[in-house]
Amino acid sequence: MLGNLRPRQVARDAVLRFRPNISITPYHANVKESCFNVDFFKAFDVVLNGLDNLDARRHVNRLCLAADVPLVESGTTGFLGQVTVHLKGKTECYECQPKLAPKTYPVCTITSTPSKFVHCIVWAKDLLFAKLFGDKNQENDLNVRSSDAANSSDHSIDVFERRKDEDVEQYGRRIYDHLFGHNIEMALSNEETWKNRNKPWPIYSKDVLPKKLTKENGNMEKGCASEDVSAMASLGLKNPQEVWSLAENSRVFLEALRLFFLKREKEIGNLSFDKDDQLAVEFVTASANIRASSFEIPLHNLFEAKGIAGNIVHAVATTNAIIAGLIVIEAIKVLKKDSNNYRMTYCLEHPSRKMLLMPVEPYEPNKSCYVCSETPLLLEVNTHCSKLRDFVEKIVKAKLGMTFPLIMLGASILYEVGEDLEEDMVAIYAANLEKALSELPSPVTSGTVLTIEDLQQEFSCSINIKHREEFDEEKEPDGMLLSGWVEAPVDKNNNKPIGNGESTSNALPAEEIMEGEKDVESQEASEGTENATGKKRKLSEVSEGTTPDHSGLSDERKNHNQLEKLDVDDEDDEFIVSDDWESLTKKKRLL
Repeated sequence: MLGNLRPRQVARDAVLRFRPNISITPYHANVKESCFNVDFFKAFDVVLNGLDNLDARRHVNRLCLAADVPLVESGTTGFLGQVTVHLKGKTECYECQPKLAPKTYPVCTITSTPSKFVHCIVWAKDLLFAKLFGDKNQENDLNVRSSDAANSSDHSIDVFERRKDEDVEQYGRRIYDHLFGHNIEMALSNEETWKNRNKPWPIYSKDVLPKKLTKENGNMEKGCASEDVSAMASLGLKNPQEVWSLAENSRVFLEALRLFFLKREKEIGNLSFDKDDQLAVEFVTASANIRASSFEIPLHNLFEAKGIAGNIVHAVATTNAIIAGLIVIEAIKVLKKDSNNYRMTYCLEHPSRKMLLMPVEPYEPNKSCYVCSETPLLLEVNTHCSKLRDFVEKIVKAKLGMTFPLIMLGASILYEVGEDLEEDMVAIYAANLEKALSELPSPVTSGTVLTIEDLQQEFSCSINIKHREEFDEEKEPDGMLLSGWVEAPVDKNNNKPIGNGESTSNALPAEEIMEGEKDVESQEASEGTENATGKKRKLSEVSEGTTPDHSGLSDERKNHNQLEKLDVDDEDDEFIVSDDWESLTKKKRLL
């Protein structure tokens, strides 16, 4: 247990024990904050990245490209791991090959007919948590009408708004009864939906809890005064790997809600789910389990629920140690400017031909990459129905990973984010968000070209718009389709992505390829591999006078290296700056 120590502090202290004379400045912050801009990155000779989510990795990749600083990327998931080197203009960037995006689910499945526990987690995390504690102005698919509102002259009453005359427990019970009782009864009224499905059963708080919650052994307040408030601590629940009963989940739900209002009320309205927020994880776990009970879906413990909600494959210390060593090896090569010997190294779970580590030479930049090669993208969208807000949230932020976007059509600015904007411009852009694309002051229609920029990342791209009337709700839940780079090919036999061209190699047996939900891509490093962008060459073939180093590899391995490419790491979004690696360089290093 780290107690109150942050991982970055622990890492700093560990390094100083064997190098006490160096200077290390740790930061506990979000790497996407504006202070970590291009100028900040330019201060370093190399960036070593091990962030825990795709969005943050893409952000760092773009900043390194803008700052022209080498990036050593890394990740682990269980027994698998990889280290890759990215050099602007010489090797492919982190985004040159499509990454497996988190799976999305149709809204109707999440809100009405869940059949898996992950559906309940998505409902609790993306809908309920966001509705109760996030931005109140965000659109949300939760039913906000209470049974009382149906008989009232005011049908716009939002049941999630806390009333002036009710205490936190009364509010919590009313929300509980609305979510798990009233809404389920409303769903049951549509008999057509349940002809071929098991019917859920409504759950009301009075059916599982006493009218007044009592303080058991005086522990209801225990732990609430600390910085890290916990509903589990308040209720005396100690084992995160124990599955709670319906009554226990109901108590955690109400207690977590109470603690948010009592201990963290100032944060309400600005919160988003964070897997490292204990109280948020407890609330989401309890909410998902209560909903799962209603739909007769097996319940999960907090440890499992946290993994699903945070897309976590729990870490293996030995894998992390191996990858950490490989990071240092590649960093030393970068600092020595030994580009001929850069390697992308993949750590396998099972030996393949007596090898657990698979080193290959980096690829050249992908000419179809919209990030480092600035290739235009294509967006198919219903320009009459889709609002600018949909485009910003689902494409610009979710797909393109932009933080402070600027959207332009020709010389007209349709949307901009920034702290220095005038109030009247903020109001205009806010109004634009609620307009359909074709109804904007500068209409976005089929054939128009949008320019999207992120001033913090110093990154821009162009998107060609193509109007399309209808979308498949199951296959295209966003209601729009973005394309324009080479999509990850799919193995027709097992429906898994392949990576840099479909593999014909049998170098690794099928059982060594992990399940798709662990965010793994299998990739072939063959000198003659062909894909939609032409022949895929290695860095050594681009550099003059370079002789590929295949020492230790068999002839067949030289031509067919089947790799497993990972983009998951179970670490915090934290990094450390070292000021004094005199033996290697005069500049600072970003770890």
